[in-house]
Amino acid sequence: MPVPAPVPVPAATRSSGAPDPAPPRPARKGPATAAMLVVGFVLLSLNTRVAFGQLGPLAPVAGFGTGSLTLLGLLPPLCMGLFAPLAATARRRLGEERGLFWASALLLVGAIVRVLGLPGLFIGTVLVSIATAVVNVLIPVFVRSRFAPRRVGVMMGVYALSMGAGSALVAALMVPVWQASGHSWQTAIGLAVVPAALAALGIAPQLRHAERGMGPDPVRVGVFGGRGSGGGGGRGLAWSLIIFFGLQTLLFYTTLAWLPAILVDAGVAKGTAGGMQSLFILGVAIGGFLTPVLAAPRADQRPHLFAVILICALGYAGLLAAPASAPAIWSLVLGIGLGGGQAVAGVLYVKRGRDHDHVAALSTVAQTGGYLLAAAGPVTASVLHAVTDTWTVPLLAFMGVLLLSTVASLRAGHDRPTGPAPAGRS
Repeated sequence: MPVPAPVPVPAATRSSGAPDPAPPRPARKGPATAAMLVVGFVLLSLNTRVAFGQLGPLAPVAGFGTGSLTLLGLLPPLCMGLFAPLAATARRRLGEERGLFWASALLLVGAIVRVLGLPGLFIGTVLVSIATAVVNVLIPVFVRSRFAPRRVGVMMGVYALSMGAGSALVAALMVPVWQASGHSWQTAIGLAVVPAALAALGIAPQLRHAERGMGPDPVRVGVFGGRGSGGGGGRGLAWSLIIFFGLQTLLFYTTLAWLPAILVDAGVAKGTAGGMQSLFILGVAIGGFLTPVLAAPRADQRPHLFAVILICALGYAGLLAAPASAPAIWSLVLGIGLGGGQAVAGVLYVKRGRDHDHVAALSTVAQTGGYLLAAAGPVTASVLHAVTDTWTVPLLAFMGVLLLSTVASLRAGHDRPTGPAPAGRS
């Protein structure tokens, strides 16, 4: 979904008030080396969400059962929550570059397995989700350590933009390839192998720059208020990040899974509904790029969080009031809002973190809890639709989730003041 945008913060504005003891590790000098870094980063970014955007366009035409679609919608957030802590082990034992390379290799294997019939689709989705869990956590720290401080916010915007664009392109090709291949969903799903292979090849040159790092320990670095918590915010900050990211991710994956079905039930043609999925993902790319770039330079991200929540509310309100009248508008608006909500989470990790380990720990904890929370979304929406025989109730529930997300964002969106309060005037 889309994903995290860390930005180095001056010591004076960090929650702890202390300088980062682990300054960014710049990429090796030279235009060729810099170009390889950027190209590899973009290729990895293009591939990160491709597999998750394939089923929505195929769902109305390929004959997948409701149970299969529900499970396939549940697996990505569930596996990414369960396996996000694996990134800490990968970072400690391999370093960020090696961790990203082997995650890309696993993602390629998963993309290949997904074409081996329905059982392969389930198994491959699990493998892809595990690999994506590692990438999600490592990318913020990788960007912070390998790019110059002035470039970090923009590069995380590029990450989100590339991620959405790659997924949108492949999603747009699903129905045409399905039709051209004689209605073979395996052939359409197999398109994901191409960007997966390119991602692994693109990140491979960074192995020569790999350095072994230390994986974060959430207790040691004070994520939940333990030793060394300093001004990091303790439990309140951690839970705020978990709940905000979790609710935004719940809405993202639920909408990704069921948007075409919502539109078809409203009277939109099946082919058109599949195309709206691509437009939704394009909106994710736009929102994912703009929100981190706008939020990163600020000390207080709450206005940006409220803005993306309002944009999401507008999209869901449109689906409630007139889904068949302007499906392209609602799909694009929802994509922009949900893409921004996903991507801005990375800004929050870095703005609230004290150093590289603390950023990685916040990212790990938020994504572990957040994705596990999000896993309930696709299933709950399916149950509500089955019980009520309408999408009105699930959409109203989405609006309620946005309200909860607003409350959850209040602590994560700004630094807690440090030091004694200033004395009042006599």
